[in-house]
Amino acid sequence: MRSLLDYEVYYRLPVREWVPTHVQIRQYAEASGDFNPIHLDDNYARQVGLGGVIAHGMLTMAQLAAMLSDWIGSEGTISELEVRFERVVRPGDMVKFYGFVKARMENSLICDLEGINDKMERVLSGSARISVNP
Repeated sequence: MRSLLDYEVYYRLPVREWVPTHVQIRQYAEASGDFNPIHLDDNYARQVGLGGVIAHGMLTMAQLAAMLSDWIGSEGTISELEVRFERVVRPGDMVKFYGFVKARMENSLICDLEGINDKMERVLSGSARISVNP
């Protein structure tokens, strides 16, 4: 098995695809306690100018974190994760999460990350520090 520290700078992480559903958004609202109607009530979301319900930003970020977790397995830990939300994500949008190794340290990797929707718009960007478990 390849060690995390064997990955070179510019190595591209495995891509994760995600299509949010109304059910996932409701389940996230119940789990997080965030019942803001922009996530659950289509009419309300339209009235406030959003064009319909949108996924929680943190739900989208969780999918990005899942991409990292799937890649590192039990060998590492996401010790830092910074994200900038750039566009809303709607139910039915296809979002692909990408990343690459930006830098290698003695016991960690820095990765640049982004999520791109099916209109080729970046919905989020960020970075993560992956610490290799001792």
